[in-house]
Amino acid sequence: MKKRNIAIIAHVDHGKTTLVDEILKSSGTFRDNEDLSNASMDSNQIERERGITILSKTTAINYNGYRINILDTPGHADFGGEVERIMNMVDGVLLVVDAYEGTMPQTRFVLKKALEAHVKPIVVINKVDKESARCKEVVDEVLDLFIDLGADEDWLDFKVVYASAINGTSSLSDDLSTQTPGFTELLDLIISEIPAPLGDVNNELQFQPALLDYNDYVGRIGIGRVHNGKIKVGQMVDCIRLDGTVKSFRVQKLFGYLGLKRIEIEEAEAGDICAVAGLMDISVGETLCEAGKRSALPILHIDEPTLQMTFGVNTSPFVGREGKILTARKIEERLLKETQRDVSLKIEQNDSESWIVSGRGELHLGILIENMRREGFELQVSKPAVIIKEVDGVKMEPYEDLMIDAPEDTIGSVIEQLGTRGAIMESMNNVNGQVKLIYTIPSRGLIGFTTNFLTLTKGYGIINHTFKEYRPVAGIDVGERSIGVLVSMENGKATAYSLGGLEDRGVMFVEPGTEVYEGMIVGEHNRDNDLAVNVVKGKQLTNTRAAGSDKTVVLKRPRPIPLEYALDYINADELVEVTPLNIRLRKRILNTEQRKKMDAKN
Repeated sequence: MKKRNIAIIAHVDHGKTTLVDEILKSSGTFRDNEDLSNASMDSNQIERERGITILSKTTAINYNGYRINILDTPGHADFGGEVERIMNMVDGVLLVVDAYEGTMPQTRFVLKKALEAHVKPIVVINKVDKESARCKEVVDEVLDLFIDLGADEDWLDFKVVYASAINGTSSLSDDLSTQTPGFTELLDLIISEIPAPLGDVNNELQFQPALLDYNDYVGRIGIGRVHNGKIKVGQMVDCIRLDGTVKSFRVQKLFGYLGLKRIEIEEAEAGDICAVAGLMDISVGETLCEAGKRSALPILHIDEPTLQMTFGVNTSPFVGREGKILTARKIEERLLKETQRDVSLKIEQNDSESWIVSGRGELHLGILIENMRREGFELQVSKPAVIIKEVDGVKMEPYEDLMIDAPEDTIGSVIEQLGTRGAIMESMNNVNGQVKLIYTIPSRGLIGFTTNFLTLTKGYGIINHTFKEYRPVAGIDVGERSIGVLVSMENGKATAYSLGGLEDRGVMFVEPGTEVYEGMIVGEHNRDNDLAVNVVKGKQLTNTRAAGSDKTVVLKRPRPIPLEYALDYINADELVEVTPLNIRLRKRILNTEQRKKMDAKN
């Protein structure tokens, strides 16, 4: 069967996964009686809840005598390393661009990776059904982006498909009346425009994993493309490791893909995308060859982590109340298991009860924490910190491209905030009262900014950022919250009476009946210092009835604390306690007196 290998790339939320789902449905891959109501490439629960792709997904369809392998890639900057490696598995990409938003930071990032790998693009303008769609201008923006990124002249005449993935319609014209159900024109373009995979079935075997998966039965699974030759179940192969050493092993299982299923296969040949099991510690970028016939492929680049945080055993007074898995051994096992699947994650022991976990960004680490709490873990985590590295004796820190879209009347305070965080403005455009700002900013300048940003723009602002490069450390002091917090000085249940008396001191994070402990953060102070407060105090009852004593206390709603907000919010002397039921903020030193002594020393 003839083959085509493509990846779908785009900025986050431009409709990649919806498009793949609809292509699967329109290709005839599913049986007529198959339930498609839940057919989605985003199989992980968090992916479905948040509407984002976290891990790359592999699928394949049969169409007009061709096997088209499709890789759905993540759109978020924290998972950009996967996009880069996938480019080594494919010969073409579908660049999906929102018909209203146009090219965004991640569009630039993923297209740059595709052009560097010399894979041919087809452009899909998605969401053309939106009233605000501006197809012609967006195609011009995409062309400008191609030119800006130095694309080959042959590729500037790219093919464009106009689609509404949500409605399952497409057309080769930007005239909406020509939209027809299905994606046959797009599939025909993939066959005519994307080159067939290179590689010779008769050559010696070369297979290179670009992604990892893991299951408890066969251990680590390497997903990649067979560049040359054939690979069979039961065959003895040599693995050329990243350090040049060689390890021989027997191929235990081979998996191929069709529709939403991973299917066991007996053999795969040049051009096929498959998964290989049999070597417990197979790694991205290694080469599998026939026994004794070794010829290594170029090693794949893996993005270095840019952010780290400490994961530790929960030491709060509430330990063990809400989670089932609390011990250091279990937490370490879980973190090491995650590194089996995620090559961008690094774990190192800090002390007997904590580990330094390094990743690609706050979302990357936040997803891991969220998965762990859903599995029943209790743990405490520290404030994220950027990884500073030394190059030729110079300390370097990560910088990011930042794009902001916000209403005109809120932009002044945003610019002022970014000025204090070491951001450098690259450009500013005002279109119909919406201002688009492009900045270069140190990654640590972004820690804690997102929460602030939503408040400054009254929730109407859009913020996107992507890793740019390492630069010498800027002499700015950013990343710490400037406002103080209200800290409980007692254990017990918060009362409406005491919370009512504290409302003029700041914003509360707890409501009446919430259990609190000494050292737990219960609110935000409206000044820049921390304040120890008693939220468990009840009203003194007497047998004298005072006028107005029957008035009900009406409290403002407490501020909700989701996980990402908590990680953004805390300072270096604070921790986030994570359990399956609650996210709590706390001080590292719980005892009020000890904390005062410590603050006095500093």
